[in-house]
Amino acid sequence: MQTKLTLKLDDEIIRLTKEYGKEKNESLSKLVEDFFRSLTTIKSASHKYSPLVEELSGVISVESIESIESIDENEYTIFLEKKYE
Repeated sequence: MQTKLTLKLDDEIIRLTKEYGKEKNESLSKLVEDFFRSLTTIKSASHKYSPLVEELSGVISVESIESIESIDENEYTIFLEKKYE
């Protein structure tokens, strides 16, 4: 079921959004509906990660990060220069 909604928005925002809709071949109503849908989807799925992020979670251990942070930059530069001579 669709219901009519009246909004008060800045004229410039309406103009720019209509231009955007024309480029994407979508109506202003569809853009607003999609925006509202994304808001409610984000709220209901709060803090859920994409499958890729879930898959990569835990790949790098805290110890690995700490060991990287402790590397001397000059030492590493010398290592790279020798490696790629």
